[in-house]
Amino acid sequence: MDTHVIPERSGTAFELAKGDTLVVIDPRGEQVADLLAFNAADLGEVISSGRTLDYAETIRLTTGHSLYSNRSNAMLEIVSDSVGRHDFLLTPCSVDTFHHFYPDLPPHRGCFGNLAEALAPYGVKPDAIPVAFNCFMNVPVDGETGKLRVLPPISKAGDHIALRAAMDLVIGLTACSAPDSNGGSFKPIHYRIERG
Repeated sequence: MDTHVIPERSGTAFELAKGDTLVVIDPRGEQVADLLAFNAADLGEVISSGRTLDYAETIRLTTGHSLYSNRSNAMLEIVSDSVGRHDFLLTPCSVDTFHHFYPDLPPHRGCFGNLAEALAPYGVKPDAIPVAFNCFMNVPVDGETGKLRVLPPISKAGDHIALRAAMDLVIGLTACSAPDSNGGSFKPIHYRIERG
């Protein structure tokens, strides 16, 4: 099985067949990967944070949980997870994110721009990009105030999450571009597809 490399601060898109497993790997540790999924037969069906968190009844998604679509269909099942800490609350970083949170840094198109470019050949428009499943992202929620914080990922070099496709999918995947999400540095993300 070939391992593919997503260079730092970039993204890609590819097809994932029903029954195949996508393994997302953090090769150096403390690096987030934004993940999107669209029904390959109908791009109007897309991964949904709201549906997933509703059905899981937790924001701590890990092995055994499924990621659902806006139509309440399972799209991906988490079949292996060596980290156990991911985020499904925050939207992909963008130029606007940089203007808001990092006004002293050069703006970057972020994961949103990288996903928009990578998914365009499949017919996905920028306005169709939803909240991503942010592999390895560490976003604790204060139990009293509800305040969110973005801390460095707890993932170590070689950690992974594996997700089995429940339908034919178009996947978007990035190596995140936001400094806080990645502990202040930018690293590649690796992935491989295990055929079902």
